[in-house]
Amino acid sequence: MKKIDGYILKKFFLTLFFFLIALTVLVVIVDLSEKTDDFAKTKLPYKTIITQYYFGFIPRIDAMLFPLFIFLSVIFFTSIMANRSEIIAVLSSGVSFSRFLRPYIFGGLLFTIFLWWCNQYVLPPANQKWATFNSKYIDFNYGGYQNTSTISNKYFKLDSFSYAGVRYYDTINRTGGNFFIQRFNNTKLVYNLRAQSFAWDTATRKWKLNNIVERKINGLHQEVKQIPEMQMNFNFKPRDLQIDEYMKDKLSTPELNEFIQLEKLRGAEDVNTLLLEKNNRNANPVSVLILTVIGASVASRKIRGGSGFHLAIGVMICVLYILVGRFSSVFSMKGNFNPFIAAWLPNVVFGGLAWYLYRRNSK
Repeated sequence: MKKIDGYILKKFFLTLFFFLIALTVLVVIVDLSEKTDDFAKTKLPYKTIITQYYFGFIPRIDAMLFPLFIFLSVIFFTSIMANRSEIIAVLSSGVSFSRFLRPYIFGGLLFTIFLWWCNQYVLPPANQKWATFNSKYIDFNYGGYQNTSTISNKYFKLDSFSYAGVRYYDTINRTGGNFFIQRFNNTKLVYNLRAQSFAWDTATRKWKLNNIVERKINGLHQEVKQIPEMQMNFNFKPRDLQIDEYMKDKLSTPELNEFIQLEKLRGAEDVNTLLLEKNNRNANPVSVLILTVIGASVASRKIRGGSGFHLAIGVMICVLYILVGRFSSVFSMKGNFNPFIAAWLPNVVFGGLAWYLYRRNSK
């Protein structure tokens, strides 16, 4: 590593640290101003609000905006270098533009790997903390101070031939009543099970059924058994019986993959949303590297207007990036647009822009 590489990387890290702290404080202040009344209604001490809400909110918002923080940081310190004619001096000494970009690419790769690791292992527990507080105290439509712990008349698919349903279920106590399973062979009912009550056994991690009537049907003949109690290992868990719009954010990647397979098996309607979340966890970190190259290419030219003009261009590119991502996400969640393409489309579009700017500056 040459001195110029260390010099650029040092500016890269310090500027990002400054932007990360400054913009995070700004976002927290804006969020606090919007939720002051909600926090006051909870009557919770400020330490509880900080540890139970903002310790989850800050990692969530920083991970969401991290590529844009990187982009603005690169434009800011590179523009200052260009205005001081430092970049002209480097390129005039015989260094190619591709060689000049090497520390940018190295730093971009480091932050790409860091964000990918955070998306897989750090962000889901933070989202769990944030979502729990938000659903309990903030979002009235989601729960708030209303009692929405009881789920009524829920029906779902267990596998290609089996269906299940519950008359009611308490998500807090994890108990319910009037549970049934029906299994079909083509269009004929071949198995039926009904339980008067059921509950989740945390020790065995199985469902405990009480007062069961089990029927095995073979044409006009059927075998009926009455069983006082039994434990069953179904392919659904208590979380699957909850109406939780934050579920995809709270699940770790292995849990999300398992949940996607179960939802596909059940023929659920929200599979595209889950697939989009899965692909976004891999696609968003790559945008860090792409935006790093774009930022360095845009701000490395010394132009009239200086850093202000470069930052204005950066904000415009940020807006376009967000718009492309939002449009593709909406079409995926509400339509039939492929979730993989929707997640990677912004990277493809702006990856092409990064290549064009790189080739233009190389000449």
